Amino acid sequence: MQYIPNILFAILLVVGIGYFTRNVKKLVRNIKLGKPLDRSDNSNLRWKNMANIALGQSKMVRRPIAGLLHIIVYVGFIIINIEVLEIIIDGLFGTHRILSFLGGFYSFLIGSFEILAFMVIVAVTIFWLRRNVVKLKRFWNKEMKGWPKEDGNLILYIEAILMILFLTMNASDVHFQEMNAGNPISRFIADILPTNPDTLHIIERITWWLHIAGILFFLNYLYFSKHLHILLAFPNTYYANLEPKGKFRNNETVKKEVEMMMDPNADPFAAPAEHTEEEGEPEKFGASDATDLNWVQLMNAYTCTECGRCTSVCPANQTGKELSPRAIMMKTRDRMEEIGKNIDKNGSFQEDGKQLLNDYITPEELWACTSCNACVEECPVNIDPLSIIMDMRQYLVMEQSAAPQELNLMMTNIENNGAPWQYNQMDRLNWKDES
Repeated sequence: MQYIPNILFAILLVVGIGYFTRNVKKLVRNIKLGKPLDRSDNSNLRWKNMANIALGQSKMVRRPIAGLLHIIVYVGFIIINIEVLEIIIDGLFGTHRILSFLGGFYSFLIGSFEILAFMVIVAVTIFWLRRNVVKLKRFWNKEMKGWPKEDGNLILYIEAILMILFLTMNASDVHFQEMNAGNPISRFIADILPTNPDTLHIIERITWWLHIAGILFFLNYLYFSKHLHILLAFPNTYYANLEPKGKFRNNETVKKEVEMMMDPNADPFAAPAEHTEEEGEPEKFGASDATDLNWVQLMNAYTCTECGRCTSVCPANQTGKELSPRAIMMKTRDRMEEIGKNIDKNGSFQEDGKQLLNDYITPEELWACTSCNACVEECPVNIDPLSIIMDMRQYLVMEQSAAPQELNLMMTNIENNGAPWQYNQMDRLNWKDES
């Protein structure tokens, strides 16, 4: 009978970690559905970016209040979970605070964790007030209705509850209090708890179990939440685009066509070469569905924190247009999730009559973009919504000939006149005669 709690704990641990592993494999599979892209260059700079941006939160603190609060929650989440190691050892082997042999250092360590836990509670309370009382505009865009709004609040509730359970667990642990460990926070809570040792033991055991169960629940909730960025921010910043932000990636298929046109030795009247079985079908120009995007763009979509900083600086969105860079990423992720569920159900993807273009993202949104890169510059984890927008625009132009009239006119002028304007090349210098 004495080993039943240990067995139950081991089962809980295996189930929790097993389900998490299963979802991580699905996540990796979905991301790998994207087109190949080589981002193995300049590893030193990539490691530096990851250290500064993902670990060091350098872009978060551009908005000092939110940045400071986020750092508190972030550090709290990382450091306090060191204490989970002790819980796992105690749960598997039936020990109690096995690391207490460290003596004064252990008391200092847990005491520091308690201060941090209290600061996390304060921080998430402020975050909740900003979302629901102050109602910052970027948290109330139309794409944040329904589940995204509830998800943001639910995360705050979970984080606060985990910290309260941690503090109550320490406060009700008679052995811990007899060590004169902790700090005034847990001692204050201990003063308002019952004094009966048996009652305190029950409270301590309940909060201990709820705390570790809550951590495992939170771990598995990540896959279904915007807080997946806790895991993906690191690879996302590592594999981010290092090119200047105004430089666009060449489409290799278009590049080959242009090179052929400019080759003086090429026969313009030669019939197109037949594609061999090894070469496959000609590549689609641009992207109409999520799987037409590259794997880094799909990872971007899963990494999106839904913070709305990108949308808050988007000039198109500020002038009332349909475009929201955050919505572009959220819709891409939603489409990938739909594709993933299709594969789970059928073993391989079965055509569902849907695609990212039109069913999720409208041409109106795509053409509203000014390609200013403000969204890319602002994102705290180096997500690039503009690359998705440009790939989908390319599909509209080159596959559907569905460019706006103004753009068609400009391209016609460039073709005929060598300039975007509707003037003959011979008239290009007439302005000098008017001065």
